[in-house]
Amino acid sequence: MNDLKGKVALITGGTKGIGYSIVESLLEQGMRVAYTGTSDGSIDQAQKGLGKEDVFGMVADVRDRASQQAVIDQVIARWGTLDVLVANAGVGHFASIEDLTPSQWSEVIDINLTGVFHSVQLALPHLKKSKGYILTIASLAGTNFFAGGSAYNASKFGLVGFTQAVMLDVRKHGIKTSTIMPGSVATYFNGHTPSEADDWKIQPEDLGQIVVDLLKMPARTLPSKIEVRPTTPPSR
Repeated sequence: MNDLKGKVALITGGTKGIGYSIVESLLEQGMRVAYTGTSDGSIDQAQKGLGKEDVFGMVADVRDRASQQAVIDQVIARWGTLDVLVANAGVGHFASIEDLTPSQWSEVIDINLTGVFHSVQLALPHLKKSKGYILTIASLAGTNFFAGGSAYNASKFGLVGFTQAVMLDVRKHGIKTSTIMPGSVATYFNGHTPSEADDWKIQPEDLGQIVVDLLKMPARTLPSKIEVRPTTPPSR
């Protein structure tokens, strides 16, 4: 996939942060890109910033299998193929196990893990035809547990394991599969507003570059799990 021009990608959770930067990075390579968000407002805002013809957004909930199927159907109806799936949509609730509510637990697991299952499984028939690429956006929280992270850790540990198992399942079809595991990223995740104080963190565009680099990797080589950390975090 060294020449990305004209290839088709779908990014879930692409209206801001990491997902939005991945959309931008793929458009810069001449790709045609579809992305999802959770509201018409978020889609409209993202579209204003992107301002390109070869991109469109759709409201979807990755927890809803029918909703995710409709997204894929729209991509195929518009462009006839799907070459790259980036399962990026995610959420976090952080609290002691004593305080975490059942609804918070369910939301994190359903979006971060089950939603990825829906996205990947429904995209597979088209990715088999194109010998495409599946990328999931996990986290270093998928290998490093921490207090208050029972739901988030469980979802990301599960996502790392899920993605690696999928990689083994589908590489016989010529499909590549990778999971990217960022540490601290300067995004709006969990209500945070990025500022100059976040300059030491990984920037969203850095992850967009990683996605491009993976897609351009020689066909014979598959980096299946990529851990990404800030080079110089602040001293504690």
